Amino acid sequence: MDFLQDAISTVHDYRPVDDSQLESFNHRLKQRSTAVLIPCLFDELRRQALSMTREVLRRFTNLHCLVVALAADKVEEVEEARRFFADLPFNVQVLWTNGPVVRELMQQTQAGGLDVMGPAGKGWAVWQGLGVATLESELIALFDADIRTFSSTYPMRMLSPLLERQFGIAYVKAFYSRLSIEEGRMHGRATRLFVSPILESLQQLVGPKDFLRYLQAYRYPLSGEFAFTTDLALNLRIPCDWGLEVGLLSEVYRNVTIGRIAQVDLGVFDHKHKEVGSAPKEGLQRMCGEILASLMRAMMEHEATALSVEQASALEVMYKRIAKDRVSQHHLDAAINGLPYNRHEEEKAVNCFAKLIRPCWRAFMDRPAGFRLPSWTRSLAFNPNLREELLAAGLKLPQPVLSV
Repeated sequence: MDFLQDAISTVHDYRPVDDSQLESFNHRLKQRSTAVLIPCLFDELRRQALSMTREVLRRFTNLHCLVVALAADKVEEVEEARRFFADLPFNVQVLWTNGPVVRELMQQTQAGGLDVMGPAGKGWAVWQGLGVATLESELIALFDADIRTFSSTYPMRMLSPLLERQFGIAYVKAFYSRLSIEEGRMHGRATRLFVSPILESLQQLVGPKDFLRYLQAYRYPLSGEFAFTTDLALNLRIPCDWGLEVGLLSEVYRNVTIGRIAQVDLGVFDHKHKEVGSAPKEGLQRMCGEILASLMRAMMEHEATALSVEQASALEVMYKRIAKDRVSQHHLDAAINGLPYNRHEEEKAVNCFAKLIRPCWRAFMDRPAGFRLPSWTRSLAFNPNLREELLAAGLKLPQPVLSV
């Protein structure tokens, strides 16, 4: 039995939550208005995972609202998405985050002096969704749209630490075992084979740092599932690349004390898996490069620490050694548990990730500040009505042009 606690309070899965506790949890949802935010590509509506998520959420009758931050190519797709979520027992707002009306509003805002024109990816969708969700909700939980194991325990376990006011928790991060449903194969390679060994390498290279210890206390720092209070959500700057999760953890570190953070075990978890990719700008290689840039930026912000040329080279060597030690450990873990494990492919992935380190360092040093969408607190100082205008724009569909 794992009783381990670290710098971040850990809620273990000692007594699994089940559907018998739904009635009690729904009653607790009345205490604090709560929104669920799902950033979503239109293609996800064609997959079973999002249908499962919708049916599970249907049971949370006292949820205040569901905000779906949708990326779609045309009006018909938005209309289909709204029909998909239409009969849920709470308010649903499907925002067309990359639609022409939202783009026009964002371009006007940008022209007025607030830099909000991020690339149309998950970060931009999350930023828009948070703007809308914070209008009326005290708590917000974010889930990806591709979770193949979604169950009622996920919202209950993630939101419970926030609903219990006595503990003063402001941010909850999920962790889990990434195992594929079909094979029971280990996934989560970006965390297992890159982030975990790179953090250990940095600790050895630059010495003990509070921020690095903070990140290492998370069991799954790249999990895309988290929940927080509205006052925290309003004060987070949102990255717009694959460094989103690490960048958000950096923002949380900047805004709240560690005593107000918790992580919660969700058990076994499966969603879409990325390939390593055949080039640095593809698949997991691109993801790991952007994660490293986000990590180096956070080290500058929180520890005033930047790597030298020599340290970047040393980091590559140290990472490769530590990561291959981790591969050996994962191999043992998989073997004893009877899980399939391709050690050759895992070591190939480590070699690919190691080759990213020095090029990524050079690219980062040329543009260390990077880009993050402004916090909503700052955005509202620019335009106090921006959230309401964004909600209206996200819900409005452009009228078809009639030919004469």
